[in-house]
Amino acid sequence: MPRPVACRRHPFALLLHATLLALLWLLAPPLRAQTIDIDTAVSAVGGGRSFPAAAPSKGVALPDDWARSRPGAAGPVWYRVGFPAPADSLRGELSALYIERACTNLEVFLNGQQVHSGGRMDEPLTHGCNHPQLVALPGALMQPGENVIDIKVAGYPLAEVGARARAGGLSALSIGPMAGLAWRHSWQTALNVGFSQALGATLLLMGGFMFVLGFNNRRESHLAYFGALSVGWALIDARLWIRSLPFGNAVAEFLLAAMLAFITMAAVQFLLRYARFRHDLVDRVLIAQCALMPLTLVLAGPRGLNAAVTVWSYLLLLEVATAALLHLRTLWRLQSRSFWPMAALLGAAALAGIVEAVARQVGEDGTLAHLAHLAPALMMVLLGLRLVQQHGRALQEAELGKAHLEQRVREATAEIERNFRQLADLKVEQVTERERKRIAADLHDDLGAKLLTIVHTSESERISALAREALEEMRLSVRGLTGRPVRLADALGDWRAEVVNRLAQAGIEGDWSAPEDLPQTLSARAFVQTTRILREATSNIIKHSGASHCAITCRVADGDFQLVVQDNGAGISDEDDGRLDRGHGMASMKHRAKQLQGQCLVESGPGYGTVIRLTVPLDRAIEASAS
Repeated sequence: MPRPVACRRHPFALLLHATLLALLWLLAPPLRAQTIDIDTAVSAVGGGRSFPAAAPSKGVALPDDWARSRPGAAGPVWYRVGFPAPADSLRGELSALYIERACTNLEVFLNGQQVHSGGRMDEPLTHGCNHPQLVALPGALMQPGENVIDIKVAGYPLAEVGARARAGGLSALSIGPMAGLAWRHSWQTALNVGFSQALGATLLLMGGFMFVLGFNNRRESHLAYFGALSVGWALIDARLWIRSLPFGNAVAEFLLAAMLAFITMAAVQFLLRYARFRHDLVDRVLIAQCALMPLTLVLAGPRGLNAAVTVWSYLLLLEVATAALLHLRTLWRLQSRSFWPMAALLGAAALAGIVEAVARQVGEDGTLAHLAHLAPALMMVLLGLRLVQQHGRALQEAELGKAHLEQRVREATAEIERNFRQLADLKVEQVTERERKRIAADLHDDLGAKLLTIVHTSESERISALAREALEEMRLSVRGLTGRPVRLADALGDWRAEVVNRLAQAGIEGDWSAPEDLPQTLSARAFVQTTRILREATSNIIKHSGASHCAITCRVADGDFQLVVQDNGAGISDEDDGRLDRGHGMASMKHRAKQLQGQCLVESGPGYGTVIRLTVPLDRAIEASAS
């Protein structure tokens, strides 16, 4: 019976095992001393329910990779190892056999009795390449001296699988206490199965969300391609943990290989569209490739599957690498902030692919190769999170831009409405101005001519005087209707001539005081209303005051035109004081001043004369004329 012996292993594999098992050797020294590591076995090809003793056998090193030890040959293959009974098992404690990897499925026999089965051993085989096996070794079957374990492995040759990791083979074995190997089995199962399931579920959910997001927003089509890439990768990686399929290996490998073209198209299109690059020829070639690759796989047949997939893999990797370089080159030229994150993610994915390829090539299909295989999926999750973050930021900026645009639209709408109102007001003012001029022309041409005729032809001095007053009032009204502003200096000249002349005719001495050459102007309305107030004040002095002297003072101060009319008459009696707003035209004077946004104050007392103070804001007088 062959005994476990040391065998030479590749330095890469030795370094890997030294790193991964360091924690175990540090934390469990008592258990470590009781564990037996087996790295050699006797193998023979054959079926049946027991080791084919009559078949040719040979010694092999473990792990045994069928792609190297028996290229082109299929199973089942039997492995026989011998070991002394552990001391713990003789004391009634449970021992176990730990098998890190058996591809595709296995059965375990202890001293000729079956103690474990991984599932179906006939087509379709149960797929357990990534499921570590922990087999309890019953103490009742243990012998005090030498014990024999026979392992029957059913698998596929390299030619019939698309990846070397799914070819038949058996890893090294460990025998020891169940308690010492259980945590190792749990940790490896969590890594190989649990972590793969978590990444696959994340990619599937995130990919579906991203695909819908990109499909509904054609401007963000790269999100749809990234979603398709994530879903496709999750489906391919599902083979790592799905153990049973309803169809055979040939169909499963064909579907997995055919999906590589779809995943490549999604990856290339994502990288190009993310860099805002699109070419119709590239689109057509990638679509044609998705149909051409399955056709070549059909023509190659099951025995030529691996060769066809290998050729296609190099071509597809070249396409993805070219798209990645073009993507990074575009980001570099645009000086995009996404260059370094994308370069880091793509570089990490490329490094993981190289590490996995080297690990498979040297025959190390353990933890390092598995981690390297999962690294691209992890990079895709990180990239997906970044894309979601970018999309959320872009959506937030779009919402802010939309709100800003709505504010600008509201402001523009308000501005248009104001302009429309101003145009409408201007139109009304223009029509009103034309109508005023027409009325003024009619008054001047018709009524003015008739009043002038009465002045010159009437034999009655009374009628002639009334007609002359009516003519002056009509001319004043016409001047107001025309709307032309009047220089303040010209208005003062007209007012002085009229007031002093009227006072002189009534035998009242008039004293006029006003500055010369004033640059301000009065609106037509302000001129008319001020003229009427001054006339009313003059009339009151002539008719009611009994004054012999009247002083009129004009000045401009603080933007206001101020007019003061003061006489030395009898003043307003106490009897008339309560009727100031009803008699002597005082109410009309105050009303006219109020219309000009000014004020008219009357100060008087019996025997002290009367003072009328008129204040008209020059700027407001102009505004009042427009209304």
